Amino acid sequence: MAEQKKLTVTLIKSTIGRLPNHIACVKGLGLRRMHHTVSVIDTPENRGMINKVSYLLKVEEA
Repeated sequence: MAEQKKLTVTLIKSTIGRLPNHIACVKGLGLRRMHHTVSVIDTPENRGMINKVSYLLKVEEA
């Protein structure tokens, strides 16, 4: 099996006052607080969550 691509995702804006679905997407990506960075596998599911809350995130290829 080939090595899976990873994305580095950082929360750069607060989730306070955001829509509940957007807060759930941020939590689903594993982000807990501002400037918290996580590495996630590049799957369609994760891409969908990233696209939904892209205005809150900074995304880089890991």
